[in-house]
Amino acid sequence: MQNYRIVVGYDGSDGGVRALDWAVAEAARHGGTVQAISAWEWTQPELGTGIRAEHEKLAAQALDQAVAIARRPHPEVTVSTEAVPGPAAGVLTRAAADADLLVLGSHGHSRLFHAVVGSMAEACIRVAACPVVVIPVPREAKQPAESTAPITTAVY
Repeated sequence: MQNYRIVVGYDGSDGGVRALDWAVAEAARHGGTVQAISAWEWTQPELGTGIRAEHEKLAAQALDQAVAIARRPHPEVTVSTEAVPGPAAGVLTRAAADADLLVLGSHGHSRLFHAVVGSMAEACIRVAACPVVVIPVPREAKQPAESTAPITTAVY
């Protein structure tokens, strides 16, 4: 039986943390491995290779720290990490080309935000060669509304 491999995108956000935690737990349930990827783009003017290298180093360190925390409940799960320069959707779908699952975290933005800016998760869903799981933003539990109806007492 081939190893169950999960690719997970990590961007340092709460959604990225939820996705990483879920991917590690899922790998533990299936005896699989996780490849955690932090995709980043250099958007600043080229000021020298030192600054860009430092940015890549910081991205890799943040990813390693997040993986260490995510593995605490499941130390048996093997997790590899990689900080890759490039647009996130392309980096992640290429990495997941032969994976069993691609896991992403939702940021919980509105439909209008997605219509104007686009969604990396939506781009991955359109082109990924494997199933894509998007971990949603947790919703607060709704409290029952207090009744404003008058209290009536029946006397028999």
